[in-house]
Amino acid sequence: MSSASWDDLVAAALLGTERRTPPVAPRPGQDTPSALLDAAALSTVRRRAGLRPAPARPGPDRAPEDPRPALPMAAHSRLALLLADRSAPGRGGSRSAPDLAELLPQWLALANHHGYRVPDALLPALLDAARARTDLRAEALTLGGPRALWLALLNPDWKFALRGAAGRASASLPEPPEATAPPDEEQRLWEEGLFAERVSLLAAARHRDPAAGLALLGGTWSTERAEDRLMFLDSLRDDLSPSDEPFLEQALSDRSRNVRATAAELLSALPGSALAARMAERTRSCVSLTTDGPTAEGPTDDGATDGGRTTDGLVSDERTAAVRTPRIAVRPPDECDSGMQRDGIVPKPPSGRGERSWWLGQLVEATPLDRWTEWFGGRGPAVIVALPVADGWQADLHAALCRAAVRQRSAEWCRALLGTPAVAPVTAGDAAPAAWRDPAKLLAALPSRERAEWVAEFIASHGLSDAFRLLGVCAVPWAEPLGRAVVDALDIARDAGSYPWSFSGIMGLAERCLDPAQADRLEALTAIPDEREGAAPGAGGYWAEAFQRLVGTLRLREAMRAELDPT
Repeated sequence: MSSASWDDLVAAALLGTERRTPPVAPRPGQDTPSALLDAAALSTVRRRAGLRPAPARPGPDRAPEDPRPALPMAAHSRLALLLADRSAPGRGGSRSAPDLAELLPQWLALANHHGYRVPDALLPALLDAARARTDLRAEALTLGGPRALWLALLNPDWKFALRGAAGRASASLPEPPEATAPPDEEQRLWEEGLFAERVSLLAAARHRDPAAGLALLGGTWSTERAEDRLMFLDSLRDDLSPSDEPFLEQALSDRSRNVRATAAELLSALPGSALAARMAERTRSCVSLTTDGPTAEGPTDDGATDGGRTTDGLVSDERTAAVRTPRIAVRPPDECDSGMQRDGIVPKPPSGRGERSWWLGQLVEATPLDRWTEWFGGRGPAVIVALPVADGWQADLHAALCRAAVRQRSAEWCRALLGTPAVAPVTAGDAAPAAWRDPAKLLAALPSRERAEWVAEFIASHGLSDAFRLLGVCAVPWAEPLGRAVVDALDIARDAGSYPWSFSGIMGLAERCLDPAQADRLEALTAIPDEREGAAPGAGGYWAEAFQRLVGTLRLREAMRAELDPT
């Protein structure tokens, strides 16, 4: 009878006998999968029959020391309250009470900023919280430190904590988060681990040593499934470097179209890559700067007269200047040849999109942005973006430039393409000429202060209706001009008598992102206002509750900060 553990049998079954040798010995003439199933059947009977008395196994080794300072008493109590509230969802309470579950991520980040360790008694609750919410895991494991990993080795419910670094699951003692496993153990986990473990391992290896991480991936690349190759390739994005180019060039010939497209995208993010040079050469053949030919402002009837007097003088000079205004001429590709397809150009456009404009957009977004200044006589991004584009190609060209600016993280180009915040807001479904812009993505490449100022001006000009995604890319806490603009816009919406439900997303962001110093200013808005004529019935009361909750949350965030930083 096999003495293999149930967990070992399940692991072998999930991974497959080709990837992990089962801990069973087949009988003569029996294949390995059948032996595994027989052992699982016997183990099932044993588990159902109960546990036979046996000598006690050795207890776990002593938990490792954590030299970090303990939490102050007030912060200790606050964490216990936050974790207890998380474990009791759906309980009653005032609508104006702060949502403690939404404050837990901020509390963890603040505690880690100050370098504290979690109290031992709260470790199980903290691991339970991180198990339930993936957004808490990184900060929770940092706060938990080596003792969190030690506990995770003893409870399968917390095995997620062991996936952050190679080899933790099999180490006799957990290692600090920055430690790494021995090479043999890392290789074993890469070859036999679960997919989530392998992705985490690859990310950690790449962050530590990009070349070693790439070698790990290259060793099994040809045997990976297409969907796994795609995910692994995408994980190279954060630590991408020119040394990755040979591997990515090889991936351009992958049998999966999605893998080829991702490899091409990554290569185009390396301005010095051979693919970027090939794309630039193709783009150069499609665009040019010209002053030839009439524009819409040019003359339509040479030699026109006005009351018997010719208009050839000054007026004619103005017309000539208009005719000679530089503009961008566009001639999109006539075909998508095999070379373009190998470099990641998708030949078939989406429904409703023309083939040639589809090919042009893909070429432009993969072209290094500094080539445009070179081609257009040293002109900078702002001047190039302002140039007229002939024959109605402006939306297609600028849309592709936006994608290139985001992909290449060019603040100068993103700034030029964003333009002024006073421009009317646009959405993805707009048919307006400016609909090619995605301000949220372009803003992400700008410095945080500039980002906040741009969004503040946008809100002052257009209100909050189109600002949710823009606010989501701004640094927390919001800088003063942005916080003030949000509060002013909420005050305007309240005075207009509309229901606050339309702004629930903005209010939720404000609770987490407003500077707590805004609480005093908001205090005046917590009173129930007199109902104005034409206002929605009861809106004033709902607004008062919403502002009470916002003020209460801001004061609570300030108290949390003070408890973690008593000085």
